[in-house]
Amino acid sequence: METLVISANDKQCAETAAELLKQGQLVALPTETVYGLGADGLNPEAVAKIFDAKGRPQDNPLILHIADPKDLEKLCHHIPESAWRLVETFWPGPLTMVLPAKEIVPKCTTAGLPTVAVRCPDNEITRQIIALAGVPIAAPSANLSGKPSTTTAQHVLNDHKGNIPMIVDGGACRVGVESTIVDLTEDTPRLLRPGGITPEQLQAVLGELTVDKAVTAQIDKDAVVKAPGMKYKHYAPQCQVVIVSGSREKAAEYIRRHYTSGDRVLCFQEELPLYAGCNPLSYGKEADVATLSAGLFDALRQLDDPSVHKVYARCPVGGGIAYAVQNRLKKAAAFQIIDGEAAV
Repeated sequence: METLVISANDKQCAETAAELLKQGQLVALPTETVYGLGADGLNPEAVAKIFDAKGRPQDNPLILHIADPKDLEKLCHHIPESAWRLVETFWPGPLTMVLPAKEIVPKCTTAGLPTVAVRCPDNEITRQIIALAGVPIAAPSANLSGKPSTTTAQHVLNDHKGNIPMIVDGGACRVGVESTIVDLTEDTPRLLRPGGITPEQLQAVLGELTVDKAVTAQIDKDAVVKAPGMKYKHYAPQCQVVIVSGSREKAAEYIRRHYTSGDRVLCFQEELPLYAGCNPLSYGKEADVATLSAGLFDALRQLDDPSVHKVYARCPVGGGIAYAVQNRLKKAAAFQIIDGEAAV
């Protein structure tokens, strides 16, 4: 199969992509978060192609993407007033809500659960494609399952060339990490995955917000989860990733003491001089956390190389978008963290 890469600026792009989706085919779509591997979310045969192409576990739910916030009512019932407040504040945008699913949503999309995850992406060409297709589009990140997510069309092509008919090239993704996911089916809203909408922003709208254990720790492999990115090791290059916390000086001291040939260092741009001779790679500026969010997956993909034995990674601290970057790096490291201040 030939994989066409068509610019989002091409006049025929949206119609071509929508037609393929209506035919039950896969199309990689750009969003403000990451590139998604899209299919008709109401067509079980099309949805099955997503799982096959990604090598994705069947118990990992998919997110349905809609073109208009009003379409939420077509997919969900018992929508609380809090959901509409979130819609008004953050949609279109990098926020996914988990709500009770109507029968129109197939069980293969929800991983057999009575709930469904839905969002309205902040990307004009993708919303146009969804509207033309006339159906919600299931679109998990377009990486092979477990690998670093895709934030450029080239990343998608590297993973799926010859296996999908079309990639819509919308340039590099602005946010760079997957959407925030909040579960609204319980008495208190629950954060299932941090992303471009921060916990602080959610609390400003919702008031009380609990944080699911899966955000901060590895959960049991047999656990039933309501949203993607909660259970399995995610976002990782093929080598081992170890996070080294602590001050710049103490972390660098630890890493330099343990660094061996074939290892790499993933650090902040400000720290590059501390790792001279250690083959460091910067993924953004610690002083500008948005650059870390936008640059993380591209950096992890550069490190996804058989010649790399181990990656020592530096992780931002604090809330806001840094919280999402922490989550992705900790998932990539399977929550293996070394305290550079205490290590000897």
